[in-house]
Amino acid sequence: MTSAPNAAPLWQPDADRIAAAAVTRFQAWAAERYGAPAEGGYPALHRWSVDELDTFWKAVADWFDVRFSTPYETVLADRSMPGAQWFPGATLNYAEHALRTAEDPARADDPALLYVDETHEPTPVSWSELRRQVGSLAAELRALGVRPGDRVSGYLPNIPQATVALLATAAVGGVWTSCAPDFGARSVLDRFQQVEPVVLFTVDGYRYGGKEHNRSEAVAELRRELPTLRAVVHIPLLGTPAPEGAVEWSAVTSADTEPVFEQVPFEHPLWVLYSSGTTGLPKAIVQSQGGILLEHFKQIGLHCDLGPQDRFFWYTSTGWMMWNFLISGLLTGTTVVLYDGSPGHPDTGAQWRIAERTGATLFGTSAAYVMACAKAEVHPARDFDLSAVKCVATTGSPLPPDGFRWLHDEVASDLWIASVSGGTDVCSCFAGAVPTLPVHIGELQAPCLGTDLQAWDAQGKPLTGEVGELVVTNPMPSMPIRFWNDPDGARYHDSYFDTYPGVWRHGDWITLTDHGSVIIHGRSDSTLNRQGVRMGSADIYEVVERLPEIRESLVIGVEEPDGGYWMPLFIHLADGATLDDDLRTRIKQAIRTQLSPRHVPDEVIEVPGIPHTLTGKRIEVPVKRLLQGAALDKAVNPGSVDNVGLLHFYEDLARTRR
Repeated sequence: MTSAPNAAPLWQPDADRIAAAAVTRFQAWAAERYGAPAEGGYPALHRWSVDELDTFWKAVADWFDVRFSTPYETVLADRSMPGAQWFPGATLNYAEHALRTAEDPARADDPALLYVDETHEPTPVSWSELRRQVGSLAAELRALGVRPGDRVSGYLPNIPQATVALLATAAVGGVWTSCAPDFGARSVLDRFQQVEPVVLFTVDGYRYGGKEHNRSEAVAELRRELPTLRAVVHIPLLGTPAPEGAVEWSAVTSADTEPVFEQVPFEHPLWVLYSSGTTGLPKAIVQSQGGILLEHFKQIGLHCDLGPQDRFFWYTSTGWMMWNFLISGLLTGTTVVLYDGSPGHPDTGAQWRIAERTGATLFGTSAAYVMACAKAEVHPARDFDLSAVKCVATTGSPLPPDGFRWLHDEVASDLWIASVSGGTDVCSCFAGAVPTLPVHIGELQAPCLGTDLQAWDAQGKPLTGEVGELVVTNPMPSMPIRFWNDPDGARYHDSYFDTYPGVWRHGDWITLTDHGSVIIHGRSDSTLNRQGVRMGSADIYEVVERLPEIRESLVIGVEEPDGGYWMPLFIHLADGATLDDDLRTRIKQAIRTQLSPRHVPDEVIEVPGIPHTLTGKRIEVPVKRLLQGAALDKAVNPGSVDNVGLLHFYEDLARTRR
């Protein structure tokens, strides 16, 4: 996925756009006050931001007027990774900043949220109404005994109530965690049981693809299996009454109560996100109120260039970090567009219709959706009024070159295309959107401010123009403060710092080009990433291998050169079993109902056996490399495999697919 050397950019911002960008104004301001370079544009600013890390983050806090209720002693007391200590002594509250726009009488009645379901008709929630509901719910949470540090969970779609619940939890100093209702109960329990929530917000069901999906049984199972729950709050999305012992949403959000924002230490946990669980239970990743606040101010205000006049849409679910990122659009006074429904209902052009109806200025989606539109011959600019859209951003997987060309041809020739890449682990981007830089086909514009992004070889040598491991050599405020139930930090350390001590290794293959852009080549591990929703193979194995006919299985997610994503499930059958249509149906149905309909495999393929490491772990990454066309001797060290002969099946399969 590369562009030709020194190829002309696909898009170049004009002088007016560069001058108007917040990052341009920030650079001039920081040059005057903090010694940032006045000349040299973004590359010079980025170099300064990583060389003078403390000063840069102090400037970000000042530029966005972060309210520290008690002052910080220093910006960065300890730079070591893991364990960097940011803004010790400071106290603040994330929700207070997210609702700050409601304090402005001129903005109080403007929409903070625009909610859209599959009817595609937007419903506004004003800043003042959002603040009122958060104030009411925060008071009720306190009355239920929720104290700073207590976990509050949501089994919710992307609806306004989820935003209110997150902000009310943050307001009281609680720790938010959420899953989307298309996750089966077992998947949710694998996550929530780790953090022991005291409150559960839930819906009775959700609508997707024009159908209603009742979740009453799943909710009942969650209630049975989460013994720490003190309260369950029922949101009647399908109109059913609250089950016995649950509280109606209307009862906890009807008061006119001024919100009280608990002032918590900078490092106080804000939310728990979850890794995909490739080799076991998902990692419960804890990020801080202050770290997320600063990182998201930087990303949304400077990189995405969003402010009070903008409308921010990203297709996401509450089980993906992009939902948390989307809600942070409130920090910059931006109207956030929430869409709950299928990305392609009633037709493939659905997301463009939402952009038209809401006046979205930043349109965020997945690379897979862009490529689906191209294959379905959708014509967004012809069929919809997209005059408000300034930027189309994509993530979830690298946007292939044809995707860049299609957006340029079918949306607008003067379109800022921002392919971005980051991770749940930091709830942010390492590289991506810069409004003042050109866009080259197949490339992310640049590393993000404050992020010393490098590509390293196996020996830790930085590379330019060659494929290497994505590493970050200095701390970011939104890096996890810890993993839940990881008292000695061993699991956290082993996840990112075991390859290069003291340096974050993310698990992506990247190239840093000689003109400063970034090319992402996909995961160097085996996470399954379907429509931007990550899931680990262990979840799939647990469900599939309950079927008596299946001895063992192997699932692989393969990013394809045309932008597609192929997810085959390989099964080793038990003696006497046959892979027929009935078994294929039962396998897919089990995954659909117990895990997620997004992670139903594209094909179910019988194999003579599943290869393992010498310590008994299924070999996933080498098989993925084989399926992507790598030679056997390049994909795996034969000395690490229990039966090398089994790998020839996957090598032959890749050959027949090409």
